[in-house]
Amino acid sequence: MKSNFSELKLRQLDATLDRWRNADLPPRPPSGWLKAVRQALGMTATHLAGRLGVTTSSVTRLETSEADDTISLGTLRRAAEALGCELQYALVPQQSLARTLETRANVLARQRMAAISHTMALEAQSTSPKTVEDQMRALTESLLKGSHRALWQAPVRKK
Repeated sequence: MKSNFSELKLRQLDATLDRWRNADLPPRPPSGWLKAVRQALGMTATHLAGRLGVTTSSVTRLETSEADDTISLGTLRRAAEALGCELQYALVPQQSLARTLETRANVLARQRMAAISHTMALEAQSTSPKTVEDQMRALTESLLKGSHRALWQAPVRKK
């Protein structure tokens, strides 16, 4: 039951994130969203400072810290609200979470199979490439059916 629930949660999150991935959102302006929106509204830094209850120089530092990727989410949220905006935040995977798990399981399976194949070859017991590929595919499926947490415990060896 637990694995079915975990799989359902994974599929639901993947579906939600897929909408973000396909949204074709514009990149952040070089000067940051705060400054871009403030200027588009015709609002001076002094006016925004008054709405935030801070100094004008603090608004300049906020805008700079957003452009430099050093602003905190809480601060960005408060500034967005002062501009009449809503902060939306997401981590958008480059591929589906399910595909990320498959890729990780495949890498681990290949590593395990490479070690076994090497040992067998040293003992003059090598198997055909097709057999190795079939075993690798079965091991990948087995890893995916197990704990997803276990996929991340083993280090990936660099080539």
